[in-house]
Amino acid sequence: MLTVRSATVTFGRVKALDGVDLEVATGEVVAILGPSGCGKSTLLRAVAGLQPLDAGDVRWDGEDLAGLPVHRRDFGLMFQEHALFSHRDVAANVAFGLRMQKMDAADRGRRVREVLGLVGLAGYQERTIATLSGGEAQRVALARSLAPEPRLLMLDEPLGSLDRPRREELTEELRVLLRGIGVTVLHVTHDHDEAFAVADRVAVMQSGQIARIGTPAEIWHDPRHAAVARFLGHANVVTVGEGGAVPWGR
Repeated sequence: MLTVRSATVTFGRVKALDGVDLEVATGEVVAILGPSGCGKSTLLRAVAGLQPLDAGDVRWDGEDLAGLPVHRRDFGLMFQEHALFSHRDVAANVAFGLRMQKMDAADRGRRVREVLGLVGLAGYQERTIATLSGGEAQRVALARSLAPEPRLLMLDEPLGSLDRPRREELTEELRVLLRGIGVTVLHVTHDHDEAFAVADRVAVMQSGQIARIGTPAEIWHDPRHAAVARFLGHANVVTVGEGGAVPWGR
């Protein structure tokens, strides 16, 4: 289980994270949803070990990860800019983390074939990166993140560079894949349709804090905060006064 307690990160006078608390159960998919600048990517980087905390802590199964370097956390990370190695073929890209683990060649080959099959790219081992479509490149990047079997998979706007039709198609594929393999996932996105389709629970961030967390249905039907409701696209937001009074004629 991932546990974040009172996570705080300050850049100058701005609190990018302001006392964030979050738990992600083993096998759960949690989406961090919010507009640009709300702190969602900073939270992801803090969990990964790429961003030091000014206060608070990040734990896995109770173990404090402070001081544990990125490569020893056993977390997989996939960014929007998939950063594939253009001079290597698909198999070599997917096998990168396995080489770092010093897995032998035969086992690497089997694992590469396995994860390429999982993401719908069976037989793509010898394809060059330049010949891939945007969607195929995203799948290769996902396969590379999954290959070492991380205990936590972190996705930072993984479909953000794709056009809307392609993004919707891959969102459904991603949902099925993540459910099938049962990996624990922290998924950052600004797209509420994507978050609601993929996640078991959604944490909506505003100004460095988690304003609302719950299942997609809970958040959609009860956003609780006007800012959350507006971000989700609710057209009518009514401010209720003391005692449940609704202002009229103003």
